[in-house]
Amino acid sequence: MLEELKQEVLQANLKLVEYGLVILTWGNVSAITADRKYVVIKPSGVDYAVMKAEDMVVTDLDGHVVEGTLRPSSDLDTHLAIYRAFPAVNAVVHTHSRYATALAQAERSLPCYGTTHADTFYGEVPCTRHLTAEEVAENYEANTGVVIAETFREKDPQAVPAVLVRKHGPFAWGPNCRKAVETALILEETAHMALLTEQMSQRSAEPAPQYLQDKHYFRKHGPNATYGQK
Repeated sequence: MLEELKQEVLQANLKLVEYGLVILTWGNVSAITADRKYVVIKPSGVDYAVMKAEDMVVTDLDGHVVEGTLRPSSDLDTHLAIYRAFPAVNAVVHTHSRYATALAQAERSLPCYGTTHADTFYGEVPCTRHLTAEEVAENYEANTGVVIAETFREKDPQAVPAVLVRKHGPFAWGPNCRKAVETALILEETAHMALLTEQMSQRSAEPAPQYLQDKHYFRKHGPNATYGQK
């Protein structure tokens, strides 16, 4: 069942290791089927070095395991909440990458300090509010997804395809696994650049001018994009 998608999800998870975005068994990638009936996700706590395509777990949108002998990632309910909230999202990535997680722990959004950031994210990458004690006790993982959706009530999740969950870490998403992993990598790199920018600035670092952000974002996104090949 869904053998091609399982292979895609496996390769995306292995890319997290290749890109240095995870250590040990941290992090996970999932993808949803075109009919949005099933999700394929990494199993919980399995070493990346021995993980195989057949280890990927298939669930429905209620989190029931449809195929697989292993337990799905403990972050499954967060992934499912993101898919329900953002219909254009087809793949979700969660890591504990160093610099993006440091921002989340510092309770800070990621400002757009320059064009590298603006090429991918239209404006800052937001940091969520705290989950309440009641939300954590009730269903921590599902409510993490609810808080992410809440953070994007007035934001476009396609224009800003990532978030920093306060005191937790980053989630990124995209139209497919490859793009979602790429966004997670860019998020980590721009978080690192932001830290260096603030350290090197002799005064408080400021976001890039809006017109410069617009120029870089819209040359890669939207109907008038000019970047790349047609």
